[in-house]
Amino acid sequence: MPRPQNNRTVHEPPIFADFKPIGVKGVSLESVTLSLDEFEAFRLADHLGLSHEEAADEMDISRPTFSRLIEQARKKIADFIMNGKLLSIDGGNIHFRNNIIKCQSCGHMFRTKFDDEITECPACHSKSLLNLAGGFGHGKCCNHRNQQK
Repeated sequence: MPRPQNNRTVHEPPIFADFKPIGVKGVSLESVTLSLDEFEAFRLADHLGLSHEEAADEMDISRPTFSRLIEQARKKIADFIMNGKLLSIDGGNIHFRNNIIKCQSCGHMFRTKFDDEITECPACHSKSLLNLAGGFGHGKCCNHRNQQK
């Protein structure tokens, strides 16, 4: 029986979580799912250019674990690009450090800490807000974990 995975730390939820080739209906595509921790490993190593050691520290995991995550992420992203699949970002044992809120009325997006009480959009004052971390099932759990550190 494998041991349970520890939660990995992800900076913030992705703004976009689904990608597909242009001109092809998503329902007709085979899909590949990139976990949130694989997404974060890809962001840290390939977008920000951090070393495996630095990225592992950022995610609160060991360097060998980070190396496995980035290898899995790169294989999935290559499969998505080379084979024209639908790529979805979802799942994984994670907690977010920060959140992104999107106003449903004006489209304004802003970054927040989990302990910030946001009730209206700072741009248009609408109360119609979308919590991106909440879309991945996170929020209070991430705030509690961040306060323990």
